[in-house]
Amino acid sequence: MSKEELKIVFFGTPDFAVESLRRLVEGGYQVAAVVTMPDKTGGRGHHVIESAVKQYAVQQGLPLLQPEKLKDENFLNRLREIGADLFIVIAFRMLPQAVWQMPRLGTFNLHASLLPKYRGAAPINWAVMNGEVKTGVTTFFLKHEIDTGDIIGQRSIDIGRTDNVEVVHNRLMVLGAEMVVETVDAIIAGSVTAIPQENLLGAGEEPTPAPKIFTATCRVDWTRTAEEVYNHIRGLSPYPAAWTVMRDAEGHEWNVKLLQTTEPFANHGIPGQTTTDGKRLIVACADGAVELLQLQPSGKRRMSAEDFLRGLRYVAPLVCE
Repeated sequence: MSKEELKIVFFGTPDFAVESLRRLVEGGYQVAAVVTMPDKTGGRGHHVIESAVKQYAVQQGLPLLQPEKLKDENFLNRLREIGADLFIVIAFRMLPQAVWQMPRLGTFNLHASLLPKYRGAAPINWAVMNGEVKTGVTTFFLKHEIDTGDIIGQRSIDIGRTDNVEVVHNRLMVLGAEMVVETVDAIIAGSVTAIPQENLLGAGEEPTPAPKIFTATCRVDWTRTAEEVYNHIRGLSPYPAAWTVMRDAEGHEWNVKLLQTTEPFANHGIPGQTTTDGKRLIVACADGAVELLQLQPSGKRRMSAEDFLRGLRYVAPLVCE
C-alpha cells in the first residue's frame, strides 16, 4: 500500500499537533478526516475559539469531526464509514477502546517525552522543571492504560541550560512531526517492531509521572534550592507561568508571574527575602538566589524587573511568598 492509498484519521487539538498534520498533508499522505475538540467560547466578547488543528484542517479543506462525546454512536458510525487504515493521535483526549481498536493497522500516539519517562499530560513542563538535560519524542501504539503502549520509535534532543518550556516545545514539535512521518512510513513498509515500555526500565526503575499542572503547582516555593527554583520557573515559562505573592512591610500584596531569571548564584539570605537597588530584584532561596529578569503582575503586561520596581510603591522589605 502506498502513502496515497493509506487512509489516515488524525486526532489532535493544539499547535503542537498542527505541525505533524501539516507534514502529512504536504507529504501527500491521505488524511481522510481530522478529529478535534468542539469549539469553545471565551474572551471579553465571548467569541468562538477554534482549535489550532481545526483552523488548519478548514484551510486545507479536510473533512472535520468535532464530537462532544467520543463514545457517541453517531461519531463511531462516522469513523466506521471512513474505513481508515490508521489513526494518529497527538495532544488529544484519551480515546475509548471502541475508537483506538477500530483501524486495521492500529492507532499510534506521538508523546513529547522519552517514554516511559514522563507519562502524563505535561511531559515537556516536567522535564524542564526537573532539570533534565535530555528529552525527546516517542511514537507508540495505544492501549487502554494511558501512555503505556508499545514503543514504535524515539528521537531525542538536549535541553539547553537556559531553555524554557517554550523553546523545548517548539523543537519537539518539529522533531515530533518528523517522527510521525517516519512512523507512518514504517507501518506502510511493515517494518515496525514495537517494544514494550517495560523493556526500557532498569531493575527497580519506575515510569516517571508528568501530571496535569494546576495553579497550585505553579507557585514558587522559595525554601527549595536556587537550582530547583530556577528550573521551576523556566519549566513553566511563558505558559502557564510560575507565580509568587510579593508582600511589603505594610501588608500590601501583588500576585506576580515569574517568566525569566538569571541562573542561580551564591547568596545568603532568608528564603523569599528580596534585595534590590531599584533596578535589580534578587530573591533568596534555600541555598542561593536568583535574579528576576522578566515578570508580569496580575492584570499588567510582561515587563522587566526594573520597570516593575519603577512603578511599584512598597515599604521595604519586599518578601516573596
